[in-house]
This record gives sequence, C-alpha cells and structure tokens, in this order.
Amino acid sequence: MSATPAHPELGFYTLAGAPKSPRDMLGELAHAEELGLGTAFISERFNIKEAGALTGAAVAATSSINVITAATNHTTRHPLVTASWASTLHLLSEGRFSLGLGRGIEAMFKAYGMPMATTDSMEQFAHLMRRLWNGETVLGHTDITGTYPVLRLDPDFRLDIPLSITVFGDQTLKMAGRAYDNVILHTFFTDETTQHAVQTVKRSAEEAGRDPDSVKVWSCFATIGDHIDPALRLKKTVGRLATYLQAYGDLMVRTNKWDPAVLKRFREDEFVRTFPGALDAKGTTEDLERVAPLIPEEWLAPSATGTPDQCVAAIRNQFALGCDGVIMHGATPTELAPIVTAYSK
Repeated sequence: MSATPAHPELGFYTLAGAPKSPRDMLGELAHAEELGLGTAFISERFNIKEAGALTGAAVAATSSINVITAATNHTTRHPLVTASWASTLHLLSEGRFSLGLGRGIEAMFKAYGMPMATTDSMEQFAHLMRRLWNGETVLGHTDITGTYPVLRLDPDFRLDIPLSITVFGDQTLKMAGRAYDNVILHTFFTDETTQHAVQTVKRSAEEAGRDPDSVKVWSCFATIGDHIDPALRLKKTVGRLATYLQAYGDLMVRTNKWDPAVLKRFREDEFVRTFPGALDAKGTTEDLERVAPLIPEEWLAPSATGTPDQCVAAIRNQFALGCDGVIMHGATPTELAPIVTAYSK
C-alpha cells in the first residue's frame, strides 16, 4: 500500500506555466514527496503536456503522492479510452489517481473543432464512468461527442476511482456536489466567492444524499512568496491574472462580483489589445510592468504572498473558509519549500 503523505491537505501543480521539458515533472514530484505534499495536479496543454502520458509517468515515478488531472476534457477522447486510462492508472498507482475534468476554453475548442462540454454532459459523463468502472455494459449511449452502441471495460471490475472537476459557476458547483469527489476552485477567488462555493458544493452533496464531507473542495490559491525573484513574482501574479482576463475575463469578473468597467479598460488598452499571445507566457518583465497598473491590487489580493509565515497564515485562512485542501498554485516544490517548512511548524 502507498505511504501516507505528511500533508495530505496540501497540493501543487506540476509543470506550472510553460515548461521547457516534461521531464521537469520528475524532479518536481520527487521533491514534492520529500516535502510531504499530498497531491500533484496536472493540467493539460496540446503541446508537451498530454495528460495520459504525464499521469502515467507521474504515478510510476512516485509512491505516496496522489495524482489528479486538473483538468482534461471528456470531449477530446473516446469514452472507453478515458475510462480505461483511468482504470489502468488506478490499479498502477494503487488508488492514487483521480480523473479530473473541466469544461475547456470555448474559443480554442471551437477553433479545433471539438465539442464544448456542458454542465449536463459532465454530470452524465461522471455517471457513465462509474458504471463502466463497476463492470457494467452500457448500450446505446449518446452524448455530445457521439453515439456509442456498446461500451464496456471488464465485467469483473468493481473499481472505486475518484472523479474531480474544476468549477466556476453555481450550476457547475451544484452538479459537482452531486456527481464528483474533488471540486477544484479557480485561482484569485475572493474569500466571499470561496466561501460561497464551498457552501454550494456541500449543500448540493447533502441534498443528493451524499456525505458532504466525502466531497473535497480544493482552493486553488496563488502562493508566491517574497523569497522568489521579483521578476518571476510579477509573472506569477500580474502575468497569470492578466492571462485569465485575456481568456475569460467576463467569467472571472462575474464570479467575483468585480467591477466590469475595470475589465473593459484592461481589454481596451492598446498594449493589451494588440499583444500577440498570453501575457504570462510571452510577456517580458517590462511588458508586465506596463500591464500591472491596469489590474487593481484587490484583484490580486486573494493569494499567499510575503514571508513564509505570512503565506502560511493566508493558506490556513482557506481552511477557515471551509476548504478541505489547498493547491499552492503557481510555484514549484523548490519555491514552496520554505513555506511548507513554516507550515509544518
């Protein structure tokens, strides 16, 4: 059986940002296990971050840390491919893998000709996966990706594989409480938004007849200590939030009840409007210094910054808001080490 990490309630994203090589993950995972982190989250990008390959390597290279995709999309693979990927890694990792799904980015999925997941489709997909992992044969299944006359893995399967989901809005939060096991919030959620999200998930789980404590809500909390180089801090804070605003600013503003006029000024800024790509990936330090005044301090405030002790206080506040786990987002295990040391005290 797998060892129990010292801090099962703490997680991090491996290969954060734009890594130069997927091999970087192997060193990060080894260090994360040394620190006692409980979960490694893996995001998917259509370049060198294909989720199936990364998760296979991750569970093989580790012995104690859990591995969750946060997120892949159920519309990019045949449902049997996704189901068998999860069952393979569940057994290979001795139960340390969780299949984590997300909705996707609408503009990108339209451009690639991929169906965009809906809240209903993600709920139905969760039920389908559980049926297949329980050894059922599913006949005549139809969803937004197509029609499947027969779906089956192994009639002897009785696999309890946790499902995870990344969420924003109330309807998805409610669905997650009914159908998923780990619920992963978005970065730069205000305290009020985080507390509301936790309460919505737990209430929905209870109304569905589930134990609300069995549905874990993870805060995805930007953790950027002052021990990190200032230019890198700028990229991980201003650059990252600016990129979110580029991609789905309306959703961020609506969810946090921020002032839409600020987003309008950001989008209409000549430099931002004509910038060729994601600001956190392509922007220089000078570019980000140019953008920084467009983003209010209060929008960046929901994060762990300052000394290691100040970061720990901010992390612990996420638990006070009701979260079951905290993903220390935007930092490698090396960058997190002083903070985890302070947390351990």
